[in-house]
Amino acid sequence: MHPHRIAFVIFDGFQSLDLAGPHEVFQQAGGYDCVIVAPASGPVHSGSGLPVHAGHAVTALRPEGIDTLIVTGGTGVHTARHDPALVGWIAAAARGAGRVASVCSGAFLLAEAGLLDGRRVTTHWARAERLAREYPAVTVEPDPIFIRDGHIWSSAGVTAGMDLALALVEEDRGRQVALDVARHLVLFLRRPGNQSQFSVGLWSMQPSSDPIRRAVTAIHADPGARHDISGLAAHAGLSPRHLQRRFTTELGIPPAAYVERVRVEAAQRALENGGDPVESIARRYGFGTAETLRRSFHRCLGVAPSDYRDRFRSTTGGPR
Repeated sequence: MHPHRIAFVIFDGFQSLDLAGPHEVFQQAGGYDCVIVAPASGPVHSGSGLPVHAGHAVTALRPEGIDTLIVTGGTGVHTARHDPALVGWIAAAARGAGRVASVCSGAFLLAEAGLLDGRRVTTHWARAERLAREYPAVTVEPDPIFIRDGHIWSSAGVTAGMDLALALVEEDRGRQVALDVARHLVLFLRRPGNQSQFSVGLWSMQPSSDPIRRAVTAIHADPGARHDISGLAAHAGLSPRHLQRRFTTELGIPPAAYVERVRVEAAQRALENGGDPVESIARRYGFGTAETLRRSFHRCLGVAPSDYRDRFRSTTGGPR
């Protein structure tokens, strides 16, 4: 039985972790023949300056015989997608490949090759708007970590490529092999593909004034407390109306929505790490009822709390 052949596409200015992370997952799993393809063979410099040796040039490597094609992203992708030889080779390789995947902004190269029209895809949240604008035939979803649409897989930025790679290994070799790889690399196996890219501490702006900072600190210190507008205004030393306006201006999100996201993240951690009933978690973190928690999870994460717990714990063998 021949090893499963994976071709990684890189280019000047690629993101090194888009290659190194998934490559390491496949090498740890075994049974994969990984090759690196670039516009020209030899040293290819990543966006951070790290040189990687590409063993094959697109002009020399026949696109047949590739089982999985993975296209990396990076700052150089917008130059690379205007390279007709590279884009043409990607399109040809994709025709025979059983699976095609992109990591981060590698989706731009797949879109340029005409492979994403009519499909759902994701990319790094900071690139999603541009991808949707420049390729209107593509349905871009900026929230999920990775998406599978038929034989096309796409993932968000950097470390999400490892989540995608683990999912591919699990599909090829089974859950136990993927679990062994995740344990060896000290990774979670695996974050659900539709888990949000966004953490409240990452996507929100930071408060620029002491009053709003005090309100935010109070929310994070006890997510389950009664953080209505009057209570937050008391923490900030402002009137409720003034607090509402300044909070939204400084953080880019109203107080109620911010409180909900912090509570959802607290509930996520509880579901990941313990076996408490969903009803208890809902009460502890200020949702009141399991139904309210369920609605918030669907709104913020697109998944039910019970499904979130099952999918996380079923692939880790228990709490982390």
